[in-house]
Amino acid sequence: MKKVIKLSIDDKTLEAEEGMTLLEAARQAGVPIPTLCYDQRLSPYGACRICMVESKEDHRLLAACSTPVEEGMDILTSSPAVKKARRKQLSLILLNHTMVCPSCEKGGQCDLQDLVYEYGVDDSVYPWDKAHYPIDALSPLIKRDPNKCILCGKCVRICGQYQQVGMLNVAGSGVSTSIEYTRGNTFDCEFCGQCVAICPTGALTVKTFDYVTNWWELDEVETICPYCGCGCSVTLGVKDGTIRAVGAEAGKGINQGDLCVKGRFGFGFVNHPDRLTRPLVRKGEHLVEASWEEALDLVSSRLGEIKEKHGSDSIAGLSSAKVTNEENYLFQKFMRAAVGTNNVDHCARL
Repeated sequence: MKKVIKLSIDDKTLEAEEGMTLLEAARQAGVPIPTLCYDQRLSPYGACRICMVESKEDHRLLAACSTPVEEGMDILTSSPAVKKARRKQLSLILLNHTMVCPSCEKGGQCDLQDLVYEYGVDDSVYPWDKAHYPIDALSPLIKRDPNKCILCGKCVRICGQYQQVGMLNVAGSGVSTSIEYTRGNTFDCEFCGQCVAICPTGALTVKTFDYVTNWWELDEVETICPYCGCGCSVTLGVKDGTIRAVGAEAGKGINQGDLCVKGRFGFGFVNHPDRLTRPLVRKGEHLVEASWEEALDLVSSRLGEIKEKHGSDSIAGLSSAKVTNEENYLFQKFMRAAVGTNNVDHCARL
């Protein structure tokens, strides 16, 4: 059993386990501390310095995400010194950050936007000519805008530490620091989309969301991904009955916020104009729309004819991963009990 540490945060006495950081202890107690580079799934990085807090004893500023708790600590999270340090750091972050919030795909869901508004930082106060980098549109699914990157390193770490892929890396140093590919000048990965989901700004976005709608106009719908039997929890962003975005909350559901390329990006079929919503039956050389009763009667009669003429094993059934376990059970039961064959399979790979 870990040792219990007693400390004070904002004049509130807390208990935390030995080895926890100040940030973890504060969040456990419901005390908010802002961050830009922290994620609970990743090791502490300390790049953004937005989580700075003040030691009441000696007035030192400490990075809450990487400072372990110690017995008797007395910490302030929103003192004048802390607020000043955060405003200064935000001003430094904005040195090379293009200020195009009104047209940014992440507007309304941007952590940086929320913080500069909260701390009253309009733009960097330091004299500096912002660099202008070309937008990387090499990926078929992901758009990368280096002009909005704040070098928090989240994308690099989620790809390397968590996904164990290592598609991205921090290159250069000082003002020349940038996020680069590790496998040539392109995205060469499975497109899990973790880098997009974890990015706190509009540096990494989904191409299909470009100029589609605003985040605050979306209704959130909690549901289950239909692609396979894993049952991953997803959050749909819906507007006017159309799915505009798909996400997943870290730590939630059986997938803990993780999604594959199909779950995160493959939702276009739902509202596609070519999607079948009613049965079609062949009449002559053409497929024509029919009622469910007509379609089921046709299938029933044709299965009966084939079974009588060629036997039960001349029929095979292929089920889908997009239906529930219960529906798959009923399907195989129908094939074995009603049709009389064991020729039943499942398209687990869609």
